Parts: sequence; structure tokens; C-alpha cells
Amino acid sequence: MSDASDAHDAAAGRLPGLTSTLVFKLGTLGTVATDRFTRALDAFELGLKPKHVGLMVALDAGAAASQQELAARMGVAPSLVVSLADHLEQLGAVQRVRDPQDRRRQVLTLTDEGRRLLDRCEAAGHELDAELAGELTGAQRRALTEALQHLAAHLGLP
Repeated sequence: MSDASDAHDAAAGRLPGLTSTLVFKLGTLGTVATDRFTRALDAFELGLKPKHVGLMVALDAGAAASQQELAARMGVAPSLVVSLADHLEQLGAVQRVRDPQDRRRQVLTLTDEGRRLLDRCEAAGHELDAELAGELTGAQRRALTEALQHLAAHLGLP
């Protein structure tokens, strides 16, 4: 909807159109950002997707974790973590190790190669940040970053 139709809605006593909602804006921008990040990862020619990066970020943020714990932390199915970990293990980015306290449990750790790969992903993310936020002033960018960090923290996200 346009500003004109939002004004019409307001004059008619209706709520502004869906496109003016935070949910719609974040969803649309999130889709664009994810698509561009996916293309940046494709350039590495390693078969990486954003969820692979999310798994490496989760491992980098804390100690070694079981696949079940990572699934809960990431909000995804345990079977997806297994698939992501399989691919990352083939790349040498993660390592599965039996938990010495519970031999039935496997924990994942990020390897040195995984940290190097994560550094490359972070660099790609920063390049995309500059591209996506290029129209913002420094103050606008800081305000946006602060607001998004606040919302993420409120929702228990990194």
C-alpha cells in the first residue's frame, strides 16, 4: 500500500495497510537480506546456506553442544542440525566428539577451519550490511542496529 492508501484507511477509521506494519517490513527486508546472503555464500562454492552459518555462529557463541541442544538454541528440528552438521563436517568446519561424561551423546565443536570459514561469512555479511544500509546516515544506521539488537534480545535471539 502507498502512503495515500494508508491516509485513506486512516480517514475511513481503518488500520493502516499491512505494508506499513513492522512485521511486513522486517519480513520483506529479511527475505531480501537472506537472498543476497545466500548468493554471497554461493560464491564460496562450498554448498553453504544461511542455516549452516547459523550453526557455526551458535557453536562460536558458546561451548561445544549436542545436536539436540543446538536444535533447541536455533529453533529448528534436530534432523536439520544433523544434516547441517554432516555437511559442515565434510568441509572440516565442525567436529563431532563423544561426550566423555555421556558416551551416548555427541557434541559438536567448531574447528579452526570452521572459524576461518565463519570469518569469511562474517566479511560477506559486513559487505552486505554496507550495501543494504548504504542509503542511511551513520546516525540512522546506529539507531536501526540498536533497535534491532533490542528487539532480538527481547525475543531471546542473538
